[in-house]
Amino acid sequence: IPDFRGSEGVWTRNPVAELSADIVSYLRDPELRARAWLARRDNPARGAQPNAGHLALVELERQRSVRILTQNVDRLHVRAGSSPRKVLELHGNMFEVVCTDPKCGWTGTLDGVLARIEAGEPDPKCERSGGILKPATVMFGQQLDPEVIGRAAQFARASAVFLAVGTSLRVHPAAGLCEVAVAAGADLVIVNDEATPYDELATELIREPISEALPKLVGELSRVSSATAQAATEAEVSGGSDGSGGS
Repeated sequence: IPDFRGSEGVWTRNPVAELSADIVSYLRDPELRARAWLARRDNPARGAQPNAGHLALVELERQRSVRILTQNVDRLHVRAGSSPRKVLELHGNMFEVVCTDPKCGWTGTLDGVLARIEAGEPDPKCERSGGILKPATVMFGQQLDPEVIGRAAQFARASAVFLAVGTSLRVHPAAGLCEVAVAAGADLVIVNDEATPYDELATELIREPISEALPKLVGELSRVSSATAQAATEAEVSGGSDGSGGS
């Protein structure tokens, strides 16, 4: 799946495509919406499979208390096996569709809307209210769900290690979670192929591809956990063997 802002990103190569992610432009331009629906139909994320990075986080969840705060809208973390209740979709998801009429509240599936496009509707409207439809993603010009970002900040403050993976850390408020975590005492590890505004706060910077870096990181964290558990067991045994009743 190509990224948006990297050197070969979708928006870098085609700046006009970025307009389809702007809510004001999207609502006022039916031709832009028609192009956007075709782009969603052809989006490789619809058929993508989890990679080694996603699977590494599934393994990490088996070892530690993990929360995934994702800006991605492809739901690959859940499809990889991460617990749905432990995945916060900060920017929503691309597989559901909502009506933009605030009085309506209709929701449906992307596949259902794409079927209408294939049947000849270039810019399908809500069948309940006639309102404009959009994917259940947070577009530029829209606010993140305050409950979701609030929970994300709580998890950031409670974290011991905060991994920022595959993100330019330029979109707020999500990017600011790094600073929230560090201020609360977490170690920040950034895995990204380019520099980010938060690099100076990081305990470690990793420029390797995500599918290579995350399995290595999880393996290292597993070794640390095993060593810590062994040391605690040895200390307990040692403390109890001299009659002192160590705990």
